[in-house]
Amino acid sequence: MSRLPVIVGFGGYNAAGRSSFHHAFRRTVIESLSPEERQQTLTSLAVLMKLVRVENGRYVDDAGVSLTPADIEQRFGQQILDSTLVRRIEKRHLDVDAAHWHKVLPVDPGAAPMTFTTLARQLPEPLPEGWSVEPLEGNEVRVSIAAHCEIKVDSYRELAVKSAGQLPSGFEPGEHYNSRFHPRGLQLTIVAAADALHSSGLSWQQIMERVQPDEVAVFSSSIMSQLDEFSFGGMMQSRLKGHRVSAKQLALGLNSMPADFINAYVLGSVGTTGAVTGACASFLYNLQKGIEMIGSGRARVALVGSSEAPITQECIEGYGAMSALATEEGLRLIEGRDEVDFRRASRPFSQNCGFTLAESGQFVLLMDDELALELGADIHGAVPDVFVSADGFKKSISAPGPGNYLTMARAVHSAMQILGPDAVRRGSFVHAHGSSTPANRVTESQLLDEVADAFGIEDLPVVAVKAFVGHSLASASADQLISALGSFRYQLLPGIKTIDRIADDVYQQHLRFSTTDVSRADNPVQVCFINSKGFGGNNASAVVLGPQPVERMLRRRYGEERFADYQRRREHTREVAAAYEQRAMFGELDVIYNFGNDMIDDSQIRITPEQISIPGFTQPLVFRKDERFGDMLD
Repeated sequence: MSRLPVIVGFGGYNAAGRSSFHHAFRRTVIESLSPEERQQTLTSLAVLMKLVRVENGRYVDDAGVSLTPADIEQRFGQQILDSTLVRRIEKRHLDVDAAHWHKVLPVDPGAAPMTFTTLARQLPEPLPEGWSVEPLEGNEVRVSIAAHCEIKVDSYRELAVKSAGQLPSGFEPGEHYNSRFHPRGLQLTIVAAADALHSSGLSWQQIMERVQPDEVAVFSSSIMSQLDEFSFGGMMQSRLKGHRVSAKQLALGLNSMPADFINAYVLGSVGTTGAVTGACASFLYNLQKGIEMIGSGRARVALVGSSEAPITQECIEGYGAMSALATEEGLRLIEGRDEVDFRRASRPFSQNCGFTLAESGQFVLLMDDELALELGADIHGAVPDVFVSADGFKKSISAPGPGNYLTMARAVHSAMQILGPDAVRRGSFVHAHGSSTPANRVTESQLLDEVADAFGIEDLPVVAVKAFVGHSLASASADQLISALGSFRYQLLPGIKTIDRIADDVYQQHLRFSTTDVSRADNPVQVCFINSKGFGGNNASAVVLGPQPVERMLRRRYGEERFADYQRRREHTREVAAAYEQRAMFGELDVIYNFGNDMIDDSQIRITPEQISIPGFTQPLVFRKDERFGDMLD
């Protein structure tokens, strides 16, 4: 009997805001919400963006005047909408109209040498050819240049790419804990992991009292590593800019740091850890490891996620050089007007000219189904399978290939084995990779259409969250999963609202696209296929079951009496989670950052032939009997 990996908590932050309690999802379908839900999400964003303050349990403006959620919507609603999702890149990241670079200036002194005065300690070593130095008073020298040379001078230029999926304006993750010298991607890791944990309504100590130390796993990564000034970006630029490399820049730049930070500063875990990367499918690669650990019984709890902060000049120029990003000129040609609407830069399955970079940190807390019932965890869905396939021989490393046919077909087949063909044909939908490139709209729609046809699915709904939040690279499929959980909760499929129509070359005989939100209240969706494609031939597709079929499965496995007992315990869990939601609505994010706290004293570890006892852990690590190779031994 295989253990079912169920989702008992989820959280994070992206261009739509905070993910826990479906706030980010609700931002993407805000036109379809009730007034109360809309105002709640706008209020949550207003606090996150520091548009309103909290005093004595009240929302107030800068003048101290109390505000209701309705007041907040009236005064700040449009500003909040304009300052979330994909939009023009803000100067907190970089000035896209005046991006800094160095211009090479050839200098020819002519008949008379060129001279200047500087400090002796600033002279290059060795002196360039044609330079002569005359000592002056103090520490100064006069330099004469008699030969041709090149000088690099500061210059500024306009970037062709001007849009990105950015965190809500005013929200800075590093302000919510002691984040000194942390790269932005790791700041996102800390706040996102805490959000996911608190959303579960279960304390980490409560969980660890029920499991052994090695029954915990953490899988998380970023594909671009950390590239800002506090990490690889600063390390690689420092000497060229005349600065020193710091002792932290290299270590904090590693793409395994999102997992390492969680183990060291959030969970204090000694369990399994890993940082799997598969280009833009990286989250699903990590998710596969998490569910395999749980399904095999090697772990009972897994925190899985990704964090990416690629809105840097270097990243933009790198992807731009590949013609992969939507440029201002490209969008101008598509829209046929001089004034570009950067809100519509990401245009999946329509006329488009490239994808839109984004920043995001997302995490899900997984448990095996038996532990979830014991703890009374609130189950938001389950992930029974993630399939990964490469493309085989390739001519272009960045071009799509056949591997995605394998992953999607296996995912649909898996869902039909679990729920039955009829349930999948009536109640499934696809969260497409939907990168917003001309190649993707054709190749992905073709494979989805052919897979739907092969399995007898006549009208397979396709949604694409990148239209709202952009492409967050390693975190992209995590953004998709978080959105899928929102669709299960509200039975709403977000429309692709950044486009007017589907492109003529998109395959859609068996697919259904919509530019408006679609209610599925009368025919609830039960299963979602998360599809992801990445440079290099990295393809992954996940099967995500909604909470309704999962509950039916658990009732059958454990019986009505035990399930009813679980439901009673779940009420308390929901109350604790709701209390966190209330605090978060007032700006108290309860970020977990245990720097140097509760460190394990190696000398207190006790090892016997049967187990290992570790200080600070309720349960010992008990050695398991290994009978795998018994038939091969005497």
